Amino acid sequence: MRPTEIKADTYAEQLQHKTEYVGSSFESYNMPQLEVFASDPLHYRMRAEFRVWHEGDELHHVMFDQSTKQKYQVQHFPPASQLINSVMADLIAALKINETLRRKLFQIDYLATLSGEIIVSLLYHKPLDETWQLAMQALRSRLQQVYKIDIIGRAKKQKIVLDKDYVIETLSIQNRDYFFKQIENSFTQPNAKVNIKMLEWALDITKNSEGDLLELYCGSGNFSVPLAQNFDQVLATEISKTSVAAAQYNIAKNNIDNLRIIRMSSEEFVQAQQGVRTFRRLEGIDLKEYNCKTVLVDPPRAGLDDNTVDMIKAYQNIIYISCNPETLKHNLDSLLKTHRVSRFALFDQFPYTHHAECGVYLQKI
Repeated sequence: MRPTEIKADTYAEQLQHKTEYVGSSFESYNMPQLEVFASDPLHYRMRAEFRVWHEGDELHHVMFDQSTKQKYQVQHFPPASQLINSVMADLIAALKINETLRRKLFQIDYLATLSGEIIVSLLYHKPLDETWQLAMQALRSRLQQVYKIDIIGRAKKQKIVLDKDYVIETLSIQNRDYFFKQIENSFTQPNAKVNIKMLEWALDITKNSEGDLLELYCGSGNFSVPLAQNFDQVLATEISKTSVAAAQYNIAKNNIDNLRIIRMSSEEFVQAQQGVRTFRRLEGIDLKEYNCKTVLVDPPRAGLDDNTVDMIKAYQNIIYISCNPETLKHNLDSLLKTHRVSRFALFDQFPYTHHAECGVYLQKI
């Protein structure tokens, strides 16, 4: 089914199929009852990317059929937020009548928020000159009469930011508003409302926790910022400079005083913790001052490497957020030798697809 063809009345059926698939996939692992967190059936994505097709005087958002590889026009995109759909229509109408702005344009990316802000990136196969910048500033000014919008132009070795390259998202988590800087072209959770459910689940399983929290792959602090309330201290690692900078902003913006971010990969942290290597980035930080009894990992689709799996086995509690059930199972083959799963969840971040976001809470045997 093409994303443009999804219907809200099919959502319950697809979620049931996904629930059965996840349950059967982990049948041999003696898991607790699966907790299922549904998505909105439509307009759930805060990110969308489209190629641009030029056809005479017309200009279209297009996608490509995964089976046939044939392009098809996208006028309305049900998975994307209402805000993205509205901006899509107004932006393409304005671009197609402006030769300076439409020429050599090949892709448009959208990043929206529940708080009503949106940033649009336009990608070109041409250098972006002053004429383009003046024309885009004029268009942006018109769009800002309706939307809280910022626009970025990208070309080879060029990035032109007309005002700012980020949005500020507001997530209401357990009746408290949290603010997150989300930077263009950086990872963010695509389904904001399911992300809230995921964060509230993580807060629930860690309430009354003792000691400190270590988070690997923390990104811009999506988990560590709200979870800080449940721990004495939080130490988080992230390799991306952009994400670390956003995390520092989010820590300050949300008045979190017990969370520290260090810029290093999980592999480097394992080396530092084991004394294999020393890092200048750890100057002023004594890892021995942290009493981390809980570790949170949210790895990429490849899962955790063997060294990291061995390292996290030392912790009393493990929160594992997985975007790939197969690599989660591979890691559980090792983790279940020292821990048992006490909570198991499915978060439907990606409705109408085979992708399943899972959460597992493990405690030492």
